Amino acid sequence: MSITRRNARRSVRILGVTAASAALALGAAGNALACNIGDFSAEAKCDGNKGVITVTDVDPAGVPATVTVYLQNNNADIKKVGEQEVKGSREGTTITFAEDWKPEATYRIHVKAAPYVDADIEPNLVTPATACTAKDTPTPTPTPTETTPEPSVTPSTPAESGTPTPAPSEDDSTPPADTASNAPSPAAGDSNLAETGASSNTGLIAGIAAALVVVGGGAVFFGMRRRGANNNR
Repeated sequence: MSITRRNARRSVRILGVTAASAALALGAAGNALACNIGDFSAEAKCDGNKGVITVTDVDPAGVPATVTVYLQNNNADIKKVGEQEVKGSREGTTITFAEDWKPEATYRIHVKAAPYVDADIEPNLVTPATACTAKDTPTPTPTPTETTPEPSVTPSTPAESGTPTPAPSEDDSTPPADTASNAPSPAAGDSNLAETGASSNTGLIAGIAAALVVVGGGAVFFGMRRRGANNNR
């Protein structure tokens, strides 16, 4: 009997451990399948020339979640962009927020799915460095049209008059001006210079100068001679 009771206790103990292990396994599996913040991702995109922010939920359990997007500046919310509800799927469910974002702007995205998630997607979303622009459409080049050249107009030469212009007669011509009457008369004091080219006293001055040269030369000659005679004594 004692052996049977001992075996029964051992069997109960084994069943308890097995049940506890199964409960732990089911709890872990449930937590793994439950919604968590890692199931959500965000991205800034362009829809044509407009900016959008998309949030994708890949929660296979499909737990409803509320997603709220905030524009930040210096780690503070300055604008609420919008709020939407999403039910995730294994393939992923995406919701879109229309937002004409600026380059390198920061957005905080909060997810709340009670009782599993109440947190922000980390890290914050930073938009690309290039803004959305419209695609340039090439403008078709217009086909040049052929134009008919206009005939050139040659200016007509006026007809010459057949009547010759009469030459002026000798009576009508202007007589030549009297040039002699307009010439200035020479001054009275310049008459001797005009005739001889020099003053009448030029000859007298030249004679006196020549006499002085002769006298000076003679004085030098006699002085030198007298000096020589004194030296010979």
